[in-house]
Amino acid sequence: MKNISLLGASGSVGTSTLKVIRTFPDKFKLVSFGVNSNIQVAKSIIEEFKPEYATISSPNIDRYFLKDNYQGTPIIYGEEGMVEIVKKSNVDIVVTAVVGAVGIKPTVEAIQNEKKIALANKETMVTFGPYISKLLEKYKKAQIVPVDSEHNALFQLIESHGKENIRSLTLTASGGPFRTMPLEEIQNVGVEDALNHPTWKMGPKITVDSAGMINKALEVIEAHFLFHTPYQDIKVVIHPESIVHGLVELKDGAFILYASHPDMIYPISHSLFYPEVNAKLLIQREPTSWKNLTFEEVENKRYPAFQLAYQAGIQGGTAPAIFNAANEEAVSQFLNKKIRFVDIPALINHALQTVPVKSPSNLDEYLEADTMARITVQEKTKKGNI
Repeated sequence: MKNISLLGASGSVGTSTLKVIRTFPDKFKLVSFGVNSNIQVAKSIIEEFKPEYATISSPNIDRYFLKDNYQGTPIIYGEEGMVEIVKKSNVDIVVTAVVGAVGIKPTVEAIQNEKKIALANKETMVTFGPYISKLLEKYKKAQIVPVDSEHNALFQLIESHGKENIRSLTLTASGGPFRTMPLEEIQNVGVEDALNHPTWKMGPKITVDSAGMINKALEVIEAHFLFHTPYQDIKVVIHPESIVHGLVELKDGAFILYASHPDMIYPISHSLFYPEVNAKLLIQREPTSWKNLTFEEVENKRYPAFQLAYQAGIQGGTAPAIFNAANEEAVSQFLNKKIRFVDIPALINHALQTVPVKSPSNLDEYLEADTMARITVQEKTKKGNI
């Protein structure tokens, strides 16, 4: 029996994680969880799983609704609550499914306590990659197993074939809702258009990221740190069917791919069971249901932020942190209908050109770059003329 702390329980990854726990009650127990602001989801999780602790991160929640205890489960409020429940509860696996750089502190806490981390918070590796890598060298029993479908696929392929036998890694992308839209029409798309993802059902932030291929750009940086692979050996192809999630090119020129029905239940189940083999298939799909598998090059004019991520990754230091923070702030502004969709990459580029890139020696310096990037985007948005 493995005890699980689930951070981001109300999102799509969190919901699928609960499904796995529910399906295998003899293997996993939910001992703590966190949500941002969804009180109803928090209540239902407590009622069903009776965890030791729960946390509500949003500072805007009225404590009257849950008070400090609900049906015997203590409630901790504020972002620091995520760190507290990792500390306080008897945890074997920490699932970090929160969105944004807020996932860093509970992840650091989990590493320092040498837990297994099922990582669905890509911003942790993008923003703080060198820092996390050093922590993992120090706390050798800690382990990160990626939950994102693409990184989980690559994780399994690398383990199966040996990193020494692999020449390059390839991430796949759906291309989002604007893959075939005439370029001039993208200038006028709205929030509802960007949230209409053709394959996956995800939260609003990551869905907007996917529409501009920024999600995939972040995944390139994450793959660099997860698998210690040079950027020139990490490739991306558009694969609209979302059946193939990752490919590795062997040194003899052959490609090996990982394919599954597009459902997060596969990588989540793998990350929770690892290194054991999943007890049984949760969903079964025959290859005949895949029909066609197509692959296309990324069109830079359609996805202008994509190359910015490569540039930030290669530059190193705080550049990836600036890229990520600027994007988070820009997407928030877009979702609040304060800027256009096409302003997002422009604001990211502005932050990369404005905020000084440094080589941090501690976590606070990464966080400082994160803050400066957000302020830079906010100020540029207020001035207009993006």
